[in-house]
Amino acid sequence: MRKIIVCTFLSLDGVMQAPGGPDEDAESGFEHGGWQKPVSDDEVGAAIAGWYEPSDAILLGRKTYDIFAAYWPTADPGNPFTERMNSMRKYVASRTLTSLEWQNSTLLEGDAADAVRALKASDGGDINVVGSGDLAQTLMRHDLVDEYRLTIHPVIIGTGKRLFADGAVPTALEPVSVTTTKSGTVVGVYRPTGKPGYDSY
Repeated sequence: MRKIIVCTFLSLDGVMQAPGGPDEDAESGFEHGGWQKPVSDDEVGAAIAGWYEPSDAILLGRKTYDIFAAYWPTADPGNPFTERMNSMRKYVASRTLTSLEWQNSTLLEGDAADAVRALKASDGGDINVVGSGDLAQTLMRHDLVDEYRLTIHPVIIGTGKRLFADGAVPTALEPVSVTTTKSGTVVGVYRPTGKPGYDSY
Protein backbone atom coordinates (compact mmCIF):
# COMPACT_ATOMS: atom_id res chain seq x y z
CA MET A 1 0.00 0.00 0.00
CA ARG A 2 1.43 3.36 -1.03
CA LYS A 3 1.37 6.22 1.48
CA ILE A 4 -0.26 9.58 0.80
CA ILE A 5 1.92 12.23 2.44
CA VAL A 6 0.82 15.87 2.76
CA CYS A 7 3.93 18.08 2.48
CA THR A 8 3.20 21.69 3.34
CA PHE A 9 4.92 24.93 4.35
CA LEU A 10 3.02 26.72 7.11
CA SER A 11 3.29 30.02 8.91
CA LEU A 12 3.07 29.89 12.70
CA ASP A 13 -0.65 30.69 12.44
CA GLY A 14 -1.21 27.91 9.92
CA VAL A 15 -1.29 29.81 6.61
CA MET A 16 -0.14 27.78 3.60
CA GLN A 17 -1.06 30.19 0.81
CA ALA A 18 1.58 31.43 -1.66
CA PRO A 19 4.80 30.74 0.26
CA GLY A 20 6.93 30.83 -2.89
CA GLY A 21 6.40 34.26 -4.40
CA PRO A 22 4.29 37.44 -4.54
CA ASP A 23 2.40 36.32 -7.67
CA GLU A 24 1.99 32.66 -6.75
CA ASP A 25 -1.59 32.84 -5.47
CA ALA A 26 -3.35 36.14 -4.86
CA GLU A 27 -6.80 34.58 -4.49
CA SER A 28 -9.16 36.43 -2.14
CA GLY A 29 -6.84 39.45 -2.23
CA PHE A 30 -3.95 37.68 -0.46
CA GLU A 31 -1.10 40.20 -0.18
CA HIS A 32 1.61 38.17 1.57
CA GLY A 33 2.89 35.95 -1.23
CA GLY A 34 6.54 35.00 -0.87
CA TRP A 35 6.51 34.87 2.92
CA GLN A 36 8.59 31.70 3.29
CA LYS A 37 12.05 32.54 1.89
CA PRO A 38 12.91 35.30 4.40
CA VAL A 39 12.28 32.86 7.28
CA SER A 40 13.86 29.75 5.74
CA ASP A 41 17.39 28.30 5.75
CA ASP A 42 19.49 25.52 4.24
CA GLU A 43 18.38 23.05 6.91
CA VAL A 44 14.80 23.49 5.72
CA GLY A 45 15.92 22.81 2.15
CA ALA A 46 17.74 19.65 3.21
CA ALA A 47 14.69 18.41 5.10
CA ILE A 48 12.43 19.00 2.11
CA ALA A 49 14.85 17.17 -0.18
CA GLY A 50 14.68 14.23 2.22
CA TRP A 51 10.91 14.17 1.97
CA TYR A 52 11.20 13.20 -1.69
CA GLU A 53 13.64 10.31 -1.30
CA PRO A 54 11.05 7.56 -0.64
CA SER A 55 8.51 9.10 -3.04
CA ASP A 56 8.17 8.50 -6.75
CA ALA A 57 5.13 10.68 -7.48
CA ILE A 58 3.39 13.88 -6.47
CA LEU A 59 -0.33 14.53 -6.26
CA LEU A 60 -1.58 18.00 -7.12
CA GLY A 61 -4.80 19.98 -7.31
CA ARG A 62 -5.45 22.15 -10.34
CA LYS A 63 -4.20 25.45 -8.90
CA THR A 64 -0.90 24.02 -7.70
CA TYR A 65 -0.50 22.10 -10.94
CA ASP A 66 -0.91 25.34 -12.93
CA ILE A 67 1.69 27.11 -10.76
CA PHE A 68 4.19 24.26 -11.01
CA ALA A 69 3.64 23.60 -14.72
CA ALA A 70 4.35 27.26 -15.47
CA TYR A 71 7.57 27.22 -13.42
CA TRP A 72 9.42 23.91 -13.33
CA PRO A 73 9.77 23.08 -17.07
CA THR A 74 11.90 26.22 -17.56
CA ALA A 75 13.40 26.44 -14.06
CA ASP A 76 17.14 26.74 -13.46
CA PRO A 77 18.69 23.33 -14.25
CA GLY A 78 21.26 24.03 -11.56
CA ASN A 79 18.52 23.82 -8.95
CA PRO A 80 18.64 20.24 -7.66
CA PHE A 81 14.84 20.13 -7.50
CA THR A 82 14.35 21.01 -11.19
CA GLU A 83 15.19 17.63 -12.66
CA ARG A 84 13.41 15.83 -9.83
CA MET A 85 10.16 17.77 -10.22
CA ASN A 86 10.13 17.42 -13.99
CA SER A 87 10.93 13.71 -14.03
CA MET A 88 8.58 12.57 -11.23
CA ARG A 89 5.18 11.16 -12.07
CA LYS A 90 2.49 13.78 -11.45
CA TYR A 91 -1.15 12.93 -10.68
CA VAL A 92 -3.58 15.81 -10.98
CA ALA A 93 -7.08 16.05 -9.50
CA SER A 94 -9.20 18.56 -11.42
CA ARG A 95 -12.81 18.98 -12.49
CA THR A 96 -11.92 21.56 -15.14
CA LEU A 97 -8.70 20.48 -16.87
CA THR A 98 -9.04 18.21 -19.89
CA SER A 99 -5.37 17.84 -20.85
CA LEU A 100 -1.96 18.26 -19.22
CA GLU A 101 1.17 19.59 -20.90
CA TRP A 102 3.78 19.08 -18.17
CA GLN A 103 5.75 15.90 -18.77
CA ASN A 104 4.83 12.74 -16.85
CA SER A 105 1.47 14.18 -15.77
CA THR A 106 -1.72 12.10 -15.51
CA LEU A 107 -5.20 13.51 -15.01
CA LEU A 108 -7.18 11.54 -12.43
CA GLU A 109 -10.60 10.47 -13.64
CA GLY A 110 -13.86 10.55 -11.73
CA ASP A 111 -14.22 11.29 -8.04
CA ALA A 112 -10.93 12.49 -6.55
CA ALA A 113 -11.22 10.46 -3.33
CA ASP A 114 -11.97 7.26 -5.25
CA ALA A 115 -9.08 7.91 -7.64
CA VAL A 116 -6.63 8.50 -4.78
CA ARG A 117 -7.87 5.40 -2.99
CA ALA A 118 -7.05 3.41 -6.13
CA LEU A 119 -3.62 5.07 -6.34
CA LYS A 120 -2.88 4.02 -2.75
CA ALA A 121 -3.63 0.42 -3.67
CA SER A 122 -1.41 0.45 -6.78
CA ASP A 123 2.24 -0.51 -7.04
CA GLY A 124 4.88 2.15 -6.45
CA GLY A 125 6.47 4.40 -3.85
CA ASP A 126 4.98 7.04 -1.61
CA ILE A 127 2.99 9.92 -3.12
CA ASN A 128 3.56 13.47 -1.87
CA VAL A 129 0.71 15.97 -1.90
CA VAL A 130 2.39 19.35 -2.42
CA GLY A 131 0.48 22.60 -1.80
CA SER A 132 -3.00 21.81 -3.13
CA GLY A 133 -4.96 23.00 -0.10
CA ASP A 134 -8.41 22.18 -1.47
CA LEU A 135 -7.32 18.67 -2.44
CA ALA A 136 -5.74 18.16 0.98
CA GLN A 137 -9.09 19.03 2.61
CA THR A 138 -10.78 16.35 0.49
CA LEU A 139 -8.17 13.76 1.40
CA MET A 140 -8.48 14.56 5.12
CA ARG A 141 -12.27 14.26 5.02
CA HIS A 142 -11.98 10.79 3.43
CA ASP A 143 -9.25 9.54 5.81
CA LEU A 144 -6.73 9.19 2.99
CA VAL A 145 -3.75 10.99 4.55
CA ASP A 146 -1.11 8.64 5.98
CA GLU A 147 1.40 11.28 7.08
CA TYR A 148 1.93 15.04 7.38
CA ARG A 149 5.36 16.55 6.73
CA LEU A 150 5.25 20.18 7.76
CA THR A 151 7.64 23.08 8.00
CA ILE A 152 6.24 25.58 10.50
CA HIS A 153 7.99 28.92 10.06
CA PRO A 154 8.41 31.70 12.65
CA VAL A 155 6.13 34.27 11.02
CA ILE A 156 2.47 35.23 11.53
CA ILE A 157 0.57 36.08 8.34
CA GLY A 158 -2.92 36.69 9.73
CA THR A 159 -4.97 35.92 6.62
CA GLY A 160 -4.98 33.33 3.86
CA LYS A 161 -5.70 29.66 3.22
CA ARG A 162 -4.89 27.30 6.04
CA LEU A 163 -4.13 23.61 5.87
CA PHE A 164 -6.24 22.87 8.93
CA ALA A 165 -9.09 25.20 8.13
CA ASP A 166 -12.37 25.63 9.99
CA GLY A 167 -14.22 22.33 9.83
CA ALA A 168 -11.08 20.16 9.70
CA VAL A 169 -11.72 16.61 10.91
CA PRO A 170 -10.59 16.24 14.56
CA THR A 171 -7.59 13.91 14.44
CA ALA A 172 -4.97 12.67 16.89
CA LEU A 173 -1.40 12.73 15.57
CA GLU A 174 1.66 10.70 16.47
CA PRO A 175 4.91 12.69 16.16
CA VAL A 176 7.38 10.69 14.06
CA SER A 177 10.15 13.29 14.15
CA VAL A 178 10.26 16.95 15.21
CA THR A 179 13.32 19.17 14.89
CA THR A 180 14.02 22.91 14.89
CA THR A 181 16.35 24.56 12.39
CA LYS A 182 18.74 27.43 13.09
CA SER A 183 16.18 29.90 11.70
CA GLY A 184 13.56 28.67 14.17
CA THR A 185 11.53 26.62 11.69
CA VAL A 186 9.94 23.50 13.14
CA VAL A 187 10.23 20.53 10.79
CA GLY A 188 7.63 18.01 11.91
CA VAL A 189 6.50 14.64 10.64
CA TYR A 190 3.21 13.36 12.07
CA ARG A 191 0.97 10.34 11.46
CA PRO A 192 -2.79 10.29 12.09
CA THR A 193 -3.83 7.80 14.78
CA GLY A 194 -7.61 8.20 14.81
CA LYS A 195 -9.85 10.41 16.89
CA PRO A 196 -8.34 12.66 19.56
CA GLY A 197 -8.85 11.81 23.21
CA TYR A 198 -10.48 14.17 25.70
CA ASP A 199 -9.88 14.56 29.43
CA SER A 200 -9.82 17.19 32.14
CA TYR A 201 -7.43 18.36 34.87
